[in-house]
Amino acid sequence: MTNDVTGTSEAFYLDGNALAGVLSEIFAADLTACGCRCGTCGVVEPLARALVYFCCPGTVARCPHCTAVVLRITTTPSGRWLDLGDGAAICLPAPDA
Repeated sequence: MTNDVTGTSEAFYLDGNALAGVLSEIFAADLTACGCRCGTCGVVEPLARALVYFCCPGTVARCPHCTAVVLRITTTPSGRWLDLGDGAAICLPAPDA
């Protein structure tokens, strides 16, 4: 049995509810219930439906319909990056140690 969209058993994903913890560190509201429009296929689904991969640098959320990347979250020494696709990104500064 496979657990990914490519048909291999090597890459396992969770649903978008797995983003709740990391997003709660950034936003006050629960974004997993919010609509997320895929920039590739245009389908709008709650972020909770996204396919979320943690076995890569950072976290990647993909559209459950066409598997296009809809969100990347990466933590670096300079801060936490939210990549919104098409070159749009936000860097939230790292808290002072």
